[in-house]
Amino acid sequence: MTLDLTRVATQTLSADATLDDRRISVHLAGTADNETRAELAVYVEKLHAEAVRHGVAAVELDLRKLEFMNSSSFKILVAWLAQIRDLGPSSQYKLTIRSDPSLLWQRRSLAALSCFAVNLVTIET
Repeated sequence: MTLDLTRVATQTLSADATLDDRRISVHLAGTADNETRAELAVYVEKLHAEAVRHGVAAVELDLRKLEFMNSSSFKILVAWLAQIRDLGPSSQYKLTIRSDPSLLWQRRSLAALSCFAVNLVTIET
């Protein structure tokens, strides 16, 4: 099984994913801001479609090398969680976010994100 998902590689943002068994692992690095918002939105949309298509049990999102994410890009993650939450119970998948607690934006924003979908999101430091 392979993912039909093109890697993001801009000057400031990279995103790459792998599929292993019933889990997708995603690594974001760099900066997610207004310049990369469109690429991130398309990437997350396709990522969600691939997760549903493969019937994965979980997606692991590694943000430890993501230095900054502005509110417009963060809204993409909120919308993604809403999509997961709106799936039927048998199609939902868990989202585990690996974070860097030394990055202030991650400590603040990811705590709020975990409250948005308590049963679906786990934040790991």
